[in-house]
Order: sequence, then C-alpha cells, then structure tokens
Amino acid sequence: MAAGVLMAPPTKVPDVLAAVDLGSNSFHMVVARYSHGQITIVDRLRESVRLASGLDEHGRLSKEACDRALASLSRFGQRLQEMKAKSVRVVGTNTLRKARRKAGFLERAREALGHPIEIISGIEEARLIYSGVTHTMPSESGKRLVVDIGGGSTECIIGEGYEPRMLESLYMGCVAMSQEHFPDGRISARRFAKALVACEVELEPIQVPFRGIGWEHAVGSSGSIRAIADAVREMNPSAQAITTEALQELRECVINAGNVRATGLTAIGDDRWPVFAGGLAILTAIFNTLGVESLRVADGALREGLLYDMLGRYNDEDARERSVRSMMARFHVETTQAERVAQTTADFLSQVTAAWQLDDPLAASVLRWASCLHEIGLDISHSGHHKHAAYLVENADLPGFPREEQKLLACLVGAHRRKVALEGADELVPPWHLKALHLVVLLRLAVLLHRGRSRVPLPPVVLRATNRALELRFPRGWLKARPLSQADLEQEVEFLKGANFKLRYL
Repeated sequence: MAAGVLMAPPTKVPDVLAAVDLGSNSFHMVVARYSHGQITIVDRLRESVRLASGLDEHGRLSKEACDRALASLSRFGQRLQEMKAKSVRVVGTNTLRKARRKAGFLERAREALGHPIEIISGIEEARLIYSGVTHTMPSESGKRLVVDIGGGSTECIIGEGYEPRMLESLYMGCVAMSQEHFPDGRISARRFAKALVACEVELEPIQVPFRGIGWEHAVGSSGSIRAIADAVREMNPSAQAITTEALQELRECVINAGNVRATGLTAIGDDRWPVFAGGLAILTAIFNTLGVESLRVADGALREGLLYDMLGRYNDEDARERSVRSMMARFHVETTQAERVAQTTADFLSQVTAAWQLDDPLAASVLRWASCLHEIGLDISHSGHHKHAAYLVENADLPGFPREEQKLLACLVGAHRRKVALEGADELVPPWHLKALHLVVLLRLAVLLHRGRSRVPLPPVVLRATNRALELRFPRGWLKARPLSQADLEQEVEFLKGANFKLRYL
C-alpha cells in the first residue's frame, strides 16, 4: 500500500491547542501548550449551562437554554482568541445528539465560539473519555474500568493500557435522572429506590459482558463522580476512594436530610446540588450491577481525551486513519485501486480548490477516505454496492469520527456512481451541505476514469471549474483511443445534469 496517498502525512503540532466539551450539564474548555513532545494544561474554564434541562419531549431546545449556551460560548471564544489557540476541537454530546432542528443553533454557536462544533456518538464519547483518563493517570498493569456520568448519558469502558476493549454509552445522565425522579429536589427512600431500579434497568444489558471481562482497577471521571468523591471526603477526610460503604453512608445522609441542600455538605456546590441525587443514583446502580467495590477519581475526562486525539491527528496516530484502514481490511478493499482513485481525487482537488473554496483540510481528508472506502459494499453485493457502502460507513462505529464527518463521508461514498443521490446532504453542518456536491463530482470522475483498473497512469487532465460547472481537458487523441471511457463520460454528463451540474470534456 502506498501510504503517502492513502494516509495523511504528519504535520507540525501547533504550540497552543484547545478542546471544548459541550456537555449536557456543563461546558468545559481546556487550553494546553505543546512543547518537547508534552502537553501542559495552561487554562481551564467550566460553566454550568444545564443544556439538557432545556430539551423538551419533542427534542427542541428552549430559547433560554440556547441563550445560556451562546453566552457561555462567547466567553470561551474570547479566551481562545486571547490564548491564540491555533488548533481547536469542539464536541457536543448527548443533548446535542438528541436535539432536533439544531442547525440554526449550531451555526450561531460556531459564530459565538469562532470554531465549528462536532456532534460525536456515545461510543466515540466513551473512547475519548478513556483516552483522557488513561493519559492523565499513572500507568498500571491490568484492566481498568472507567465510568463517566454526564448530564445526559453515562459511559462505561473497560480497557488495558491505552487501548479500550469494551465501550458502552447508556441513555441515563444526572440531569435527566434528577428531573424524572427528584423534580422538586425532594429525596425520599421510595423515590431513590425507584430511581435506582430505573438505572439498573439501563445497566442490565452490559452486566454480563462487563463482568465477564473483569478489571483490576475502577476509575471515575466527570463532575458527578467528583462531587460524590468530595462529599465522601467531607464526611470522612481519610477516604482515598469511593467505596461501597461510603456510598451507602452518603445515600443515607441525603435521604435522611430530604434534599441535598439540607445535608449541609459544602462540597456540593450550588450548581451541582440540583443534579446530585440523579448522579448518586446512577453511581449506586453501577456499584450494585457491575460489582464495583472501590472507585478512584481521575483528573482527566473527555476534554483531555480530545487534546490527545488532536495530537494524534498531527502524526500517524489519527484514530480516523486507523478506522479507515481497519474497514478497508475488514471488507477486502483492493488497495491498488483505492490508491489510483485517491491519487486522482487529490490531483483534481488541487486544481479546483480556489474556484470551489475547498481549502478546508477536511476536504482533502474526506476525499481520501471516500477513495479508500467507496468499494466496501462489494463484499455484500455488486448490485447497488454504493448504497451498501454508504449504509456501512454511516452506521458503523468508526473511532475518531464525529457524526457530521461520518455523515459527509457516507454521503460521498453513496453518491460515487449511478444517479447522483446526495442522501442527507441537506442535514450536513454548513458549509458541507453545499460543498458535498463538489466533492462528489471529483470522486465520481476519479472512479469513472479508473473503472478499467488499468495499471497505466492517467495522462495529465486539466480541470477548469465554476460554481455549478466543470470542464475536463484530456490530451489530444486520448479519449478517441478509449471509447469506453468516452461513453462513461457521456453518461456522466446526463447523471450530473440531473443534479443541476454541467460537465464538459474535451
């Protein structure tokens, strides 16, 4: 395999990196400096936004929640400008995964922050959490269970070293659980018992597989677990971890008090007490269901995982590249053909970048990945293999890919042949909802010109582009000597005409 085309070349790591985590309860930002191969955190920001509390039963975000979020992101954006962060990743988690009709909010959020927002899957969130925990804790032998209780979801991971072995994201979080079972803040034994059963129902599917793998160390991250650990230490200053006994004592304290504020525990801040009981119920259920006896608290979490994932993107450790290579191997992709198509799309892109404003690095990356994966559907059926490939790309767990990148990639793969059907393109985050067609045209032409799978390189092909048109100029006599390629191009003219795009070739 010619890795120079199918893999992204390493690039210089910026001096300042930043990661922003738009959680369901709180927004977090970390800014770090990179020097001599090490990441050093230089600034942290956390704001309680309570985004999940603004999501109604129809999946719509309230104006109040949106206003709180945008105000917070404006402050984050100002700090990013002051810190001169050159590389920034912003991810949204459970609440933004569930929210409907969110394109307008995401566009305003992008303007407020100065950077686009990626919506990541629950499994990708779990992978990044595990990375953040393992990179910020001392290495230790044996398997490790990592638990993260967020505002809208809870992630459970078992891994060894830096490699996760089992990843799960569950639809229960401290905000939703608190709203459902403790809406007025009152906590009773009966209410807590009902909340506990609801949590254990969610955990039931992972009980056997997780216990089957087992672990030697249990670690927790997130604000909920940290708040519980702080409360445990306030009750018992010598406590080094959250234990079954400590959790039971804290639970009895909260139930006896009747509400979190009445406990008198100063470790539970004003922004945490409204969702504390929900988080406590979730962690108690995890102890009961998975058989956890003791759990330490990690410093790292999702945002630290983002930083290390960003670092990997500047060298040969980009998780997205590994995911693409893995999928190529799994579906027996002919790498020489992928190499030909990737080389041609890269050449074509270089010629139209200015005319089509495709200078975003993602354009080159997604074209390369689509070149690698456009034939994976052949393992299922030749008929309609582009549709099979698109389904696989969109629905597979691809570590490293945020949802929007995965959707864009699936859109390209699904439209690389036959009728130009840009499924879901209108749902892509701007500007890709408009630029997807341009990328598809380049991929289609590269695939078409290599349809014969010839080892003979293509001659120089000159492209001239306008917004909805493209002209291809071949060397004199080349097309005449290849009637099949000419016939394919004639058909392609008609296909693209159906997408309101004009193709001309000479």
